[in-house]
Amino acid sequence: MKYQNNLEFAKQQDKEDALASLRNQFHIPKDKNGNDWLYFTGNSLGLQPKATKEYINQELEDWANLGVEGHFEAKNPWLNYHELLTDKMAKVVGAKPVEVVVMNTLTTNLHLLMVSFYRPTKTKYKIIIESDAFPSDRYAVQSQLKFHGFDEETDLIEWKPREGETLLNIEDLETILEFEGDEVALLLIGGVNYYTGQFLDLERIAQIGHAKDCIVGIDLAHGAGNIQPNLHNSGVDFAAWCTYKYLNSGPGSLAGLFVHEKHAKNKKLPRFAGWWNHNKETRFNMRMPFDVMEGAEGWQLSNPPILSMAAILASLDIFDKVGMDALREKSEKLTGYFEFLINEIGSDNIKIITPSKPKERGCQLSIQVKNADKSLHKKLIEKHLITDWREPDVIRCAPTPLYNTFEDVYQMVSILKELL
Repeated sequence: MKYQNNLEFAKQQDKEDALASLRNQFHIPKDKNGNDWLYFTGNSLGLQPKATKEYINQELEDWANLGVEGHFEAKNPWLNYHELLTDKMAKVVGAKPVEVVVMNTLTTNLHLLMVSFYRPTKTKYKIIIESDAFPSDRYAVQSQLKFHGFDEETDLIEWKPREGETLLNIEDLETILEFEGDEVALLLIGGVNYYTGQFLDLERIAQIGHAKDCIVGIDLAHGAGNIQPNLHNSGVDFAAWCTYKYLNSGPGSLAGLFVHEKHAKNKKLPRFAGWWNHNKETRFNMRMPFDVMEGAEGWQLSNPPILSMAAILASLDIFDKVGMDALREKSEKLTGYFEFLINEIGSDNIKIITPSKPKERGCQLSIQVKNADKSLHKKLIEKHLITDWREPDVIRCAPTPLYNTFEDVYQMVSILKELL
């Protein structure tokens, strides 16, 4: 697309946008005068679909009217409620339904997955993460190393950008594994880096790791609902993601979990157990020996929180109707326009550190502002523009295709330019 730096162009793109009406399905934060805020933090907390209240109210009504019988008699019986999410979530992340389940929260799921897939030996025990991994991932793998009796510093290998660079280079991961792969048990990599917005080649990471007999896991917190990770075809062993960012399920909502089909029938994989990963046919017998379910459901522990799942279902129904192909097509155009306008500012004090190739990023652009501090972020807030600040000097902005517009992007860059 040939972009133009003017408001009329932005408005025309919105008129021609086949997905423009989706914005009306979301609550847009407003200022005290009733004007819409410019909201660019879907990468931190997605906006609420207007249908969410209806979905949750349905379960509240069934609870009020049916009590415990809601497990069987509710409009959407609670006993198997999580199954309503499975097919839709599998489409979002490019997986087979047997490979996906919604449960717990992100870091909890990573720990449960590492119970099964981080099985260190005396000679093969190290873990690789990206150097600027999200802190929770770092804390999780450090605690796993320590739990197994290894050193949380020396036995944690960081995949780092080259000197003077910001982005990761896949050849450097190959080099790390060439020299240390025989001692590496697990790679746990953020599929889309939270700081730079870089979308990594999951299939190649899986190939590199598996060539050295390593397990490969992916944190998709900033990927699910944003990019198309094609988890099944990528060959990664496991993945986990939250749903409150691009999947718009509400603060602290449940997370998703993926276990590749190649592990689905392996009941000998060590794991923690609870009554919800026991065979559903005999679950309520109560006195049967543990019989683990096949597939991703085999990592569940407890019965699901229905009210949280109702909010997830409200959002997934939107994704299911629109499809990730259409969302990605708009996302690439919208973020491309955003990139064009930032570059049009023409200042040496501002730089986009996110990859310029659309296939190597999602909708987030991380904008580095030289000599800036958080006061810039506060000034943006004063202009009713919500972005995300990351130390020391980066503004993370995510024009999401479900509810952001080309005019949003134009107005945002105009305000930024004015402040700079």
